Amino acid sequence: MLRLSAVLAFLIAADVSAAAEPIRIVAFGDSATAGWLVARQDAYPAQLQAALRKKGYDVAVDNQGISGDTAAGALRRFGRAVAPGTKIAIVEFGTNDLRARNIEVLVIGLGSLDLASVAKENHALYAQWNLPPGQYRARDHAHYNAQGYAIVVARMLPQIETLIAHVARP
Repeated sequence: MLRLSAVLAFLIAADVSAAAEPIRIVAFGDSATAGWLVARQDAYPAQLQAALRKKGYDVAVDNQGISGDTAAGALRRFGRAVAPGTKIAIVEFGTNDLRARNIEVLVIGLGSLDLASVAKENHALYAQWNLPPGQYRARDHAHYNAQGYAIVVARMLPQIETLIAHVARP
């Protein structure tokens, strides 16, 4: 009887841990995603994870940004960066590849690059990152600082919550 109880306890614990897996979100991009010139915890993926967890979401946001990366480089590392188990990807490219893998997508337009029509054509949500020069920029005056990333996280939070609702449905 004791052995049966131990086996049942193990199975129940295994079932609970499987159900308790966080929603895996991959932030896939270049230096804007990597957080060039800011501490890793100040880049938008870390701030997004903190904001979502503060709101009660069980998520893990994986920063797969590489400073200096190009679309060609991103395509070469796509399979490694967006690993199995990913439920949501935040990207500027690769929408069709992610859709084929049943991954929800948030397309990001950076600066004057407006990708709203690309997002609409691919039935993806969209967020525009366009902050004025000055106080929200890192010392290179091109990338965002921690305060700038906090603003873009606040702006994209509603879209991410919508995607979480899509993937959390039974």
